[in-house]
Amino acid sequence: MKLVIGDKSNSSWSMRPWVLLRHFGIPFEETLIRLGQPDTKSKLLEVSPSGKVPCLVTDAGEAVWESLAIMETIAEMHPEHAMWPSDAAARARARSVSAEMHAGFADLRQNMPMEITTHAPGRGATPEALANIARIEAIWAACLAKSGGPFLFGAAFGIADAMFAPVVMRFNSYAPTLSATSLDYAKRITALPAVAAWIDSAREEAR
Repeated sequence: MKLVIGDKSNSSWSMRPWVLLRHFGIPFEETLIRLGQPDTKSKLLEVSPSGKVPCLVTDAGEAVWESLAIMETIAEMHPEHAMWPSDAAARARARSVSAEMHAGFADLRQNMPMEITTHAPGRGATPEALANIARIEAIWAACLAKSGGPFLFGAAFGIADAMFAPVVMRFNSYAPTLSATSLDYAKRITALPAVAAWIDSAREEAR
């Protein structure tokens, strides 16, 4: 199958399924379309009905778009990997926080865009963005306390963690004040081999 993505430095939506596939060692072909170019839209429309990244093209040639839908599809295709919690109640919470991340936090996205090669502590710290960060910290704290960590829903990295990985990249760039729990979680996500590989590729792109 093929995953069509955008620039690794700032395509937060692309990062999520890419990291999930890489973490679980699922083979895929990567196609990168540079964003903001004159032919970007036409290239995207050749593969993605929405004209946006990411887009997964399955072995059967079916297109799946939107990060969360792509990861749900990957989880169905590979049930041998526990991408969602096995417990029904935990799974419902994981889906809820993933959907909240997918649909919300507009102020954080606008004021602290994912720019992996940027280091600008304090930039974008508007009251609205800080309120978004407080909600994210509350989600992380509640999930980690209930599951026991080290990931949001227990011992294994899963879709919920992948959904929040770009937030960790933002925190690394803009260094907002975070709790010890959030800082520790962010460090664990950053240190994952799949996430580290994405970061390295983003830095290579910028050279």
